[in-house]
Amino acid sequence: MPVYEYEHTSEPCELGLIFEVEQSIKDKELTHCSECRESIHRIISRVNISTPKTNAELRDLGFTKLVRRDNGVYENVTRRDGDSRYMEKGKPETIPNVKKTIQD
Repeated sequence: MPVYEYEHTSEPCELGLIFEVEQSIKDKELTHCSECRESIHRIISRVNISTPKTNAELRDLGFTKLVRRDNGVYENVTRRDGDSRYMEKGKPETIPNVKKTIQD
């Protein structure tokens, strides 16, 4: 369930000037503080998006990362057992086997 930040428009109460409320995305925006009944408004806050940063994290999530090394040659930096280290133009046997990583 999302957490929204609200700010008092006047003096803060025990919750502070800015406080968090966990509510459904379908719920209407709050207009009054549940603690002091003063008026409040929702503020825009930053979101945390976690993205993989290393080749090992990408591999563990099922991604394949190819890095260009030469004209028509790419290094598979997320290779798994049985995969070729390099993928070369015109050599289909060097293409990573994605069937090993795709699961239902």
